[in-house]
Amino acid sequence: MSKKKAFALRVNEDALKSIEKWAADEFRSTNGQIEWILMQALKEAKRSPKEKEL
Repeated sequence: MSKKKAFALRVNEDALKSIEKWAADEFRSTNGQIEWILMQALKEAKRSPKEKEL
């Protein structure tokens, strides 16, 4: 499992409300939803982080 790093993020209030609603609809935390959105965007752009080999 990769290490997580805290990061301050400024988000438009209306966008955050939409993300919070989306997260609740999918039984995720807001933070978890933002991480999921970012990972989906990275996959779509073919820029997913490489899995570290053990």
